[in-house]
Amino acid sequence: MPHPTSSSYLPTPEPQPPAELAQLIDTLRDNVAGVFLGKPEVIRYAVVALLADGHLLLEDVPGVGKTLLAKALAKSLECKFARIQFTPDLLPGDLLGTNILNQRESKFEFAPGPIFSQVVVADEINRATPRTQSALLEAMSERQVTIDGTTRALGPPFLVLATQNPYEFEGTYPLPESQLDRFMMRVKIGYPDRAAERAILTQHRRGEPVDQLQPVLRPSDIVALQMVVRGVKVEPPVADYILDLIEATRVHPEVSLGASTRAALAFYRASQALAMLSGRQYVTPDDVKALAVPVLAHRMMTKAWDQGGRNDTAAIVAEIVSKTKVPV
Repeated sequence: MPHPTSSSYLPTPEPQPPAELAQLIDTLRDNVAGVFLGKPEVIRYAVVALLADGHLLLEDVPGVGKTLLAKALAKSLECKFARIQFTPDLLPGDLLGTNILNQRESKFEFAPGPIFSQVVVADEINRATPRTQSALLEAMSERQVTIDGTTRALGPPFLVLATQNPYEFEGTYPLPESQLDRFMMRVKIGYPDRAAERAILTQHRRGEPVDQLQPVLRPSDIVALQMVVRGVKVEPPVADYILDLIEATRVHPEVSLGASTRAALAFYRASQALAMLSGRQYVTPDDVKALAVPVLAHRMMTKAWDQGGRNDTAAIVAEIVSKTKVPV
């Protein structure tokens, strides 16, 4: 189930004027866009995931900037940051930490792993074994980890930015449905246009621009923004529209596994974040439409996939959106 939404997880921050919060968001987008060129829509989705207190899966072919975007977003936040290169020999203890014997005092002491960060970049997450992937389940869902019977809290904030290449199968372990369901959004990067690619060539003449990036948001700013998102109004007809789309994924004749209740919650929260990002304190059906594919497509499985065929769920989600009645 989703992580708690009580004040025990998100402490009440100092109130800030809406204009200052909007300025923080613009500063964050501009900071990331300064090094990740030509993809404003992708940056927009990444910021939505951050504001909605969700995790983000970046997926595409090698070399289009998945890791660059993850690093740029992480370095723009003044948070404890860890980048983990997932490999087949990575063990759960390497990720979570372990108890080590202190011989001088004859007692065990806990050595925390990189998961005890506020922003975790999981690079090529599908290269780790299922055993290591499953170590992330509790952390991503409940913002805590349990090691040797002791539960330790993570964050706030706590954000996992994962990357994977869906076209390479040698030495990879596909993410199970339970793992995919914990990512609020899956975003495909795509190739940049020619003008952006030319600018990238010029920008990299003096080195790696992301290494010079400076943080622009503090942890308290992030928590404040996330709390404001939770107050964005969702009228009952819009909430029903979200549920109509969720229900349609479950009864579609080509789908064997539809969107879960966790997906509905993620859809709701992401719509609130996109509305705030657009300068509104209320969600519109257009917000919901814009997020349908990145929020729902990776959580579904087609009957063709069960038979060894393609799992083209994005096209099915687009079809569902086009056929579902929009509230007036």
